[in-house]
Amino acid sequence: MTAPEILSHLVSFPVLGGQSNLSILHWIEAYLTSHGVAYQLVPNETGDKAALHCRIGPAADGGIILSGHMDVVPTEGQPWETGPYELVRKGDKYYARGSCDMKGFLACCLAAVPMFQRAELKCPVYFAFSYDEEIGCRAGDIVAEAIRDHYEETPAGAIIGEPTMLQPMVGQKGIMVYTTVVHGSQGHSSRIREEVDAVHEAARLILWLEEKMESLIAAGHVDDRFHPNHTSIHVGKIAGGSAFNIIANECRFDWDYRNIPLDDAADIFTDFETYCHERERICRKIFPDFRIEHLPLHPPVPPLDTAESAGIVDLVKRISGNDRTGTVAYAAEAGQFSNAGFASVLCGPGDIAQAHRANEFVAVEQLEGCERMLEGLVSLLVR
Repeated sequence: MTAPEILSHLVSFPVLGGQSNLSILHWIEAYLTSHGVAYQLVPNETGDKAALHCRIGPAADGGIILSGHMDVVPTEGQPWETGPYELVRKGDKYYARGSCDMKGFLACCLAAVPMFQRAELKCPVYFAFSYDEEIGCRAGDIVAEAIRDHYEETPAGAIIGEPTMLQPMVGQKGIMVYTTVVHGSQGHSSRIREEVDAVHEAARLILWLEEKMESLIAAGHVDDRFHPNHTSIHVGKIAGGSAFNIIANECRFDWDYRNIPLDDAADIFTDFETYCHERERICRKIFPDFRIEHLPLHPPVPPLDTAESAGIVDLVKRISGNDRTGTVAYAAEAGQFSNAGFASVLCGPGDIAQAHRANEFVAVEQLEGCERMLEGLVSLLVR
């Protein structure tokens, strides 16, 4: 099967982040089985999701991991001109949800299986396909660690096929998302000095987060490889209170940070917690049950900072035909693979500007370029 033919199957599975991925997983399993490729599954605790990894080629050091995720983001409320889960070619573009992010890369990998099998590889190729990437990279570390622990040999590095227009990306920001809930008291608004209004306290916390971002910048925590060139801290949603004349007993807000490699995410959150504890100490003098809680959406996703001198960087430059490296501001699984011991680079077909929007597409020439990139990989692994 060609890459577009495989892509047409992959996009037909509307598996969103957070949902069971068994439907698309079973299709990939059947495809690999039909080609005689043995694979391993890494299921979640409930068994309704699983990551997949496999090795094609000899059990030798120096192989390359090709990594991608099987889930996509929703299409509801978006003005699609084509069916989002049906691959449609219009001119030089393939339209469908996931065509760009990132089933196009998965399709190229799967289409290359016969080529990998025919080649007399000296070092192997590994597939690492994850789930729930779109809701916090929840399985990237799981499949990376499974590869590290399952095989006796040591891969040389990983290529994470996020849409980069086939440009090698050596850095990414990390991310973490929290819901912070402020529990105050309740009463008549004229009693503002005798109660603790949760909305007022939430406002103080939000301003602290903004000031924390500005203080990091002022302290020189910048990295001009990224745009913006600093760790961003952002509050995107807030809700609290019931009426203008009732002191709010609860207010919650959703916030995230996207940290550059220079900034330790744990330090940011620890400093915030310290401030929250101070507000609790003050407010409990008025209302003893005052408290602030933080609900994490997912574990922290680490940033990526692969050295330009790393062997995987030179390899991806050679096979992609692109000598110019860069960084991305979005989070991906590359940092998780790096933390598992695999030097990583993001490089895949498509433009991130097309991801997560209506009429998502991947250009024909991008798919063809990815196929040539994998051919180049084979040419290096047979030496």
